[in-house]
Amino acid sequence: MATIIRTAQLEDLPRITEIYNYYILNTAYTFDLSTFEPHERVLWFNKYAESGPHRLIVATDGGRIVGYASSGLFREKPAYQTSVEVTVYVCNEHGTRGIGSMLYQHLFSVLEPEDVNRAYAGITQPNTASVKLHEKFGFKSVAIFSDVGRKFDRYWNVEWFEKSMS
Repeated sequence: MATIIRTAQLEDLPRITEIYNYYILNTAYTFDLSTFEPHERVLWFNKYAESGPHRLIVATDGGRIVGYASSGLFREKPAYQTSVEVTVYVCNEHGTRGIGSMLYQHLFSVLEPEDVNRAYAGITQPNTASVKLHEKFGFKSVAIFSDVGRKFDRYWNVEWFEKSMS
């Protein structure tokens, strides 16, 4: 079956949470330290809409969600309104099938008519696959925050990437 990219629905939250929890438990790619139950993610889910700069989309394969991407609030202050932070998560068993690229292609196409000037992504290092994905979509490295997060009893650097959306 073909991969379908669509706006996330509330009933997708259990699978989205399952995918995210894998990364919490097994990687330093997110700095969350404890897994979530779907009901704990409802407030997070409700930050996204079907239009505007803050989107949450999913990729399905054979009817099963295999990944998701989002564009969310970059910072709280009003002057940051035209900047978004983007992220993409693909279930572990689908990590090399181009799902991340499909998700980002769709996300950036729906953001094109929106009032978004810049997109940012923070990538815990090392993460060669994520760096390559972001560079493929025109992101440029702009900063490295050294030892900014502690997980699995060690400190991790986060490299920040920026993409012009205008």
